[in-house]
Amino acid sequence: MRSPLSGPGAALVATTVAAAVALAGAPAPASASARTGSDPRVHYSSGKPRDARLTIPARPRIHRLLVVAYRGKTDDGPGTRIQNRGIAAAPYGPHGGIGPGGIGNYQVTAHRTAHGGIFHHTPSLKKGAKVLVDSGRWRYVYRVTRTRWVSFRSAESLRKQRAAVPGHPGVEPRFGYITISTCATPEDHARGNYWTDRYGNPEHRIDKIGKLVRRVPNPYWHKK
Repeated sequence: MRSPLSGPGAALVATTVAAAVALAGAPAPASASARTGSDPRVHYSSGKPRDARLTIPARPRIHRLLVVAYRGKTDDGPGTRIQNRGIAAAPYGPHGGIGPGGIGNYQVTAHRTAHGGIFHHTPSLKKGAKVLVDSGRWRYVYRVTRTRWVSFRSAESLRKQRAAVPGHPGVEPRFGYITISTCATPEDHARGNYWTDRYGNPEHRIDKIGKLVRRVPNPYWHKK
């Protein structure tokens, strides 16, 4: 008597079983976090540039300061004009810079001694200080990790400031960072350094570097 699993039917069954076994043993598609090596506990944005609101709870606090996204590089002409309005600027484009909550370097610049001096106290931010960025329905929470000094007279120093991983040009970012940057005018003047560029920037800037630690709902979303 012929077996029901002999002949063409047996070949079809064998092929089907082999395919099922292969599929079961295949690894699942990698998530975005796995592909980038980023922290899977942190929810990142797409990094699309957009305007945002910045809050720094440390005293004296900054509360929901407008941060305007623009195509350019830190403290160029367009960025300086934004800062001259008493608000902050966030450059993006080929010279670096991404939108809030993205993997890479979200750069925020503002004046320290002129036009309201809204970043007057940011150089004194301590390691661990919180920086909150509201964008759309989300709030991105960063923690200050270190301080960098930048020289506007050094192309290498500027490349490090604008790098996707702050301080490390050419390194592929795996996490979200923020650079809070303002002038070192008082410190430069105290040392007798009165050099400025054509936009009035002194030689040095003081950057506070932070790392994205989590995303939470924006408490001001849809609120007037």
